[in-house]
Amino acid sequence: MRVVRWQNIALHVLGLCLLAISTRDASAATDGSGPLDQLTTARDVAVTTSTPTPLSIRWELDPASKQGLWLIRPYEPVFIMPMVYSDNRNLTPYSPTHPVAPTEPLKSTETEFQISLKAKAAENLFGIGADLWFAYTQQSQWQVYNAAHSSPFRETNYMPEMFMVFPTRYHLLGLTGRFIRVGVIHQSNGRDDPLSRSWNRVYAQFGFERGNFSLLIRPWARLQENISGDDNPDITHFMGYGDVLAIYQMQNSEVSLLGRFNAGNLSGTATWNFPIHGRLKAYIKATTGYGETLIDYNWRQNTIGAGILLVDWQ
Repeated sequence: MRVVRWQNIALHVLGLCLLAISTRDASAATDGSGPLDQLTTARDVAVTTSTPTPLSIRWELDPASKQGLWLIRPYEPVFIMPMVYSDNRNLTPYSPTHPVAPTEPLKSTETEFQISLKAKAAENLFGIGADLWFAYTQQSQWQVYNAAHSSPFRETNYMPEMFMVFPTRYHLLGLTGRFIRVGVIHQSNGRDDPLSRSWNRVYAQFGFERGNFSLLIRPWARLQENISGDDNPDITHFMGYGDVLAIYQMQNSEVSLLGRFNAGNLSGTATWNFPIHGRLKAYIKATTGYGETLIDYNWRQNTIGAGILLVDWQ
């Protein structure tokens, strides 16, 4: 088994701390201050402020949108898709530093779900309104229809983050620059060789908006590792050096497009959500290219799935 590096352990602990805080807050649900109420607080701000904007609500960029410290908020979409189809399932994962794994008897259709949380640890740092955040995202692919092979979890990616958000207000090409976010993110799948995959990145993200349209541009740089302990030394060749996310919020639905450029190829994700009953929303997600999961970082495929969105971009 590969020796786990200390920085990976620290980042995993960060994610577990966030989950522990969430569990602690669940005990307050009976008095109306539990996690479910907290998840909707940001959207309630949109009702009570005169000129809210999606990015201001999401990142608490203005005084009216501040919600205090250590309150669990949603981060990336929280969803469950019972049916996700791939046109080219990765049966023999490989990387330059690991031998080809034994062939996995996988089904083309599986279940995918994601949880994602964030919490603010400090605010108004340096006297310029900068906030320090921690976040944790976990995405799982479950071969639930593969009963002949005990319906295993095919892949789970763990992504703890730490970042600072600096509010801004400037105009560029008809858009308003609302924040700059700088941070570090760890991503791994927690598996043994030859299926172990992981990498660490530092990034800067620039957030722009105009009305209900948001544009997030995020270049990143990988923190290099010793080749002897690197699970995936060629990952940036496939995953690229950044991504661009566009989100458009309509009255009752929302669409998003995320793109990554890598070695002259474009990998992308498109989502659409819309209400189906009360506050319950349908969620449709399609991907193309590399990196649909970390084990598939160097595997090209197209996927499409449908399910239920529990919390959208916040």
